Amino acid sequence: MLKQINLLRLTLRNFKGIREFILDTEGGNADVYGDNAVGKTTLFDAFTWLLFDKDSQNKKDFQIKTLDASGKVLHGLEHEVEGVLLVGDRRITLRKVFAEKWTKKRGSATAEFTGHTTDYFIDGVPVKQREYKDKVDEIVKEDVFKLLTSPTFFNEHLHWQERRRILLEVCGDVSDDEVIAANQALTKLPAILNGRSLEDHRKVIAARRAEINKELDKIPVRIDEVQRSMPDTNGLDEAALQREIDALKEQIDSKEAELFRVRSGGEIVVKEKRLREIEGELLEIKNRLQAGTLEKVVAKRQEVSALKGDYDELVRQVKDKSRTIERNKQWIAERQAEADRLRQQWHQVNDETFEHHHDTNCPTCGQALPEEQIQAAHQKARADFNRRKAERLEQITAKGKAAAAEAKRLEQETADLAREIESLELQLVAKENEIRAAEAELNALQVGIKDVDSDPQYIAKKQEAAVVQQEIDQLRASVQEAAAKVREEIAGLKAQVETLEQEKAKFAQVRAAEKRIAELSAREKELAAEFERLEQELFLTEEFIRTKVNLLEEKINSKFRYARFKLFEQQINGGLVEVCETTFNGVPYSGGLNNAARINVGLDIINTLSEYYGITAPIFIDNAEAVTRMIETTGQQIRLIVSEKDKQLRVETAKQTMREAV
Repeated sequence: MLKQINLLRLTLRNFKGIREFILDTEGGNADVYGDNAVGKTTLFDAFTWLLFDKDSQNKKDFQIKTLDASGKVLHGLEHEVEGVLLVGDRRITLRKVFAEKWTKKRGSATAEFTGHTTDYFIDGVPVKQREYKDKVDEIVKEDVFKLLTSPTFFNEHLHWQERRRILLEVCGDVSDDEVIAANQALTKLPAILNGRSLEDHRKVIAARRAEINKELDKIPVRIDEVQRSMPDTNGLDEAALQREIDALKEQIDSKEAELFRVRSGGEIVVKEKRLREIEGELLEIKNRLQAGTLEKVVAKRQEVSALKGDYDELVRQVKDKSRTIERNKQWIAERQAEADRLRQQWHQVNDETFEHHHDTNCPTCGQALPEEQIQAAHQKARADFNRRKAERLEQITAKGKAAAAEAKRLEQETADLAREIESLELQLVAKENEIRAAEAELNALQVGIKDVDSDPQYIAKKQEAAVVQQEIDQLRASVQEAAAKVREEIAGLKAQVETLEQEKAKFAQVRAAEKRIAELSAREKELAAEFERLEQELFLTEEFIRTKVNLLEEKINSKFRYARFKLFEQQINGGLVEVCETTFNGVPYSGGLNNAARINVGLDIINTLSEYYGITAPIFIDNAEAVTRMIETTGQQIRLIVSEKDKQLRVETAKQTMREAV
């Protein structure tokens, strides 16, 4: 059951240049004639402003006030629109008045403009803005009303995504299961998606394809780099190179053995052995010539060393005792000073006399105490004083005696140490004499040692050693020359081996490069296969979209008589993107469709939307003169027709009534 909303009457006063005009439709269709800029569209603006505070172009900020010939606002006017609606079988009158607010401040003779006011009325009763809006919402929601009152609103004012949303809402979407069931080629798609949405899977495919393409672009470059790094092996034989290397290594081993033989020559060994024998014979001659005297020198040297050790010990004892004497002298002075101080303190305490002052009155009652009680207290105080004085003198005496005794003990110890030092100094003099005598004897013994270099036998043996050493040096010189020659030959052979090894290593480098190229080629094939699989998956997703497109467009288009909708657009690369383009007989609404077709397509859309929302509303058809055969609508039509001869608005209804703007 459709909820019908018809406009019975629309009254404008001082609205966008119209002083006063009444559009009386009597609840049916109406044709409004007028020349350009006479105010046809203003009727639609007034109707939408009455309901939603916006003009027919969905603009909230537009000029309502009446302007004079110079374009200045005429102040002090009330701008009013009143509409009488028939909602079902109920008549509702809505009125809205927009006026300037002028306020006269205290002490001022003229009023000042301070803003605007808008007054709202429902069935003649003043109401607040909130109540007014609630009433309008109760009649029809703004977003639905706009779709149902203007043939151009859906196609020209809504974003394509919003148009698409409304179509899917009105006509219903197509489920994935329905799409897959409609195309046998899509049976594998659910397993490929594996719970992932189609759009998400397409994103995954796109991301992975980009990665693969990036890697595929790099592989030929890497292969080229590897190929350019491969050494040239033309004219080389790896096996022949290895045989040459083995032969050269055998020659090196032979030469190293020869070098060992040269360096360890037998003649040198014999001569070196004879030289060691001669050195031993020289030592025997020296020992024989100097044996007795040397033993005495060693013994006397040990004696001198022992005497010097005894002398050093005596010196140490003298130093230790001297340090003790100096320390004792300091302590003696301290003890004597302490004894003198205690002696003075003893005399001071001993000279102290008893002085006693006692209160002769009772501390409680203040009366004088008895004489015997005063005497007893005096005697007790004297006895306490004498006892404490005696104790203090006794303590001072004890400390003084102890200090004097300690000083006396230290003096005795110091005297004993002085006598011991005198004795030690006498011993030092005697020990020094002993050392001088022993050193004189040692010098005499050393002078008496025989010089072996003057012995004929020793001289002859040294000459023999020199001859043998000379022979060894000559042999070594010849050996070094031979060894240097062999080492040079070995170095040359090793250089040849190194060169051949480098040539042979080229084959290993080539094999490693070929292996890397094979790996890269295999990776290239693997990526190509994966890319092909992704292409197949992408094709299936696009096939899904194409199938869904066909099903969806068929489903949506079946709801309309004239309008058709293109919901997807084929890309150059074969992909599909979502769109929402209205067409008529294949011509896009936004690209070449004539005005008459646009209006009829818009009316067709309004019919379908009215059926879906269950509401019909007054349809304002601007430029209606462009349509010779306008389709019928379930809603009331108010056709705005350009008529050059009508310089004032003229209305025709079924009863051919007329109204003119004043």
